[in-house]
Amino acid sequence: MRIDIISAVPDLLTSPLSHSIIQRAQAKGLVELNIINLHDFGSGRYKQIDDYPFGGEAGMVIKCQPVFDAVKSLTDERHYDAIIYTSPDGEILDQPMANELSCLENIIILCGHYKGIDHRIREHLVTREISIGDYVLSGGELAAAVICDAVIRLIPGAMSDSASALSDCFQDGLLAPEVYTRPSDFNGWKVPEVLLSGDPKAIHAWQEQRAIERTRALRPQLLENQ
Repeated sequence: MRIDIISAVPDLLTSPLSHSIIQRAQAKGLVELNIINLHDFGSGRYKQIDDYPFGGEAGMVIKCQPVFDAVKSLTDERHYDAIIYTSPDGEILDQPMANELSCLENIIILCGHYKGIDHRIREHLVTREISIGDYVLSGGELAAAVICDAVIRLIPGAMSDSASALSDCFQDGLLAPEVYTRPSDFNGWKVPEVLLSGDPKAIHAWQEQRAIERTRALRPQLLENQ
């Protein structure tokens, strides 16, 4: 998989994309991550990429030309399965979407910034808009990092234990059950006996029941979609 991220503030992405599973996936050659500085396609002495919005509203808007030029520099080299814009009014990222995106080969992620991007970019260039929640960030870089993390960890081989991803929260539309480790008794707080029983069938049944109970208590709306 190849993911190209276009950003007005590329340094914000350096740390989140340089550690843990993402770093190991890159080292194994499972994913190629490239961060493109939108200012490289800006105009004038100061590589300007934004301008004042028509209508007099406060804030600055990313212009069409630098974005179209940046995307063209990528699409001239290869086909992209999706050009994603990180936007507060996009589809909410969820596990099924992450699963879907992990099956793609080439993705561009355009990070929103300032007041937003000229709407003509969204109309004529972007193929999908994704939000990570109903709130506003200073820019789309952190949202892009979240999307990358959610997707890359699903690529076969990215995690040392690939089966672990299949038992994560939301893979079956439910929250995950509680997990425990040694010691089995800490300050008098004991691990449920069933987890110490060595009976896989009983353990699985307990985990399924606890997943349903926790979802009903904490995120009941998820059960409505079952």
